[in-house]
Amino acid sequence: MAKKKQILFPVIFMLVLTMVYTFVLAFINESTAERINELEALEIKRSVLFVLDVPVDEDVSSTYDRAVEEAVIDDTSYYIYSDQGEVSGYVFPFTGTGLWGSISGYISFTPDFTKILGIDFVAHSETPGLGGRIDEEWFKDQFRGLEIKPEDTVIFKPAEGGNIDGITGATLTSDSVRKIVNAFIADILSFAKEANL
Repeated sequence: MAKKKQILFPVIFMLVLTMVYTFVLAFINESTAERINELEALEIKRSVLFVLDVPVDEDVSSTYDRAVEEAVIDDTSYYIYSDQGEVSGYVFPFTGTGLWGSISGYISFTPDFTKILGIDFVAHSETPGLGGRIDEEWFKDQFRGLEIKPEDTVIFKPAEGGNIDGITGATLTSDSVRKIVNAFIADILSFAKEANL
């Protein structure tokens, strides 16, 4: 009988402890869900303004609300940036396959879809210090003002017609970014033509 008590007490104790911690975690999750959603929405606004190269004052939301409109056509959501009532750019979310997982972000175009205004990578699982350097300003800044060509827009140097420096030691991630962006540009040009943007 004493042996059953020795076995039963730790099992019951662990069950009670597990239920208490599960309740605490569920409560914390529920009580912070709204704040987490607000912060995620703020990050999207910040990223959209970044790719448009819009200077942001202290209040990201007011700058965004003043100039950016969200739109959806045929299940494709995008953002329209207007400056003094005139369309100055379009922003589209993108996702593609990187070396270790998906890479997603935002890319913006001039109203006539002849140039890239900017690009931002918001989520990826590339190797920190190597492929993860796609987050760095110097890499993203190379895409600003990049002319869109009928063939591949993004070509890594030193190839003929190269216009972007790849990341040393992260050739496969760089190549993935090139493929994602070039394929996405082709899709967006087709979408823009069909939607009369």
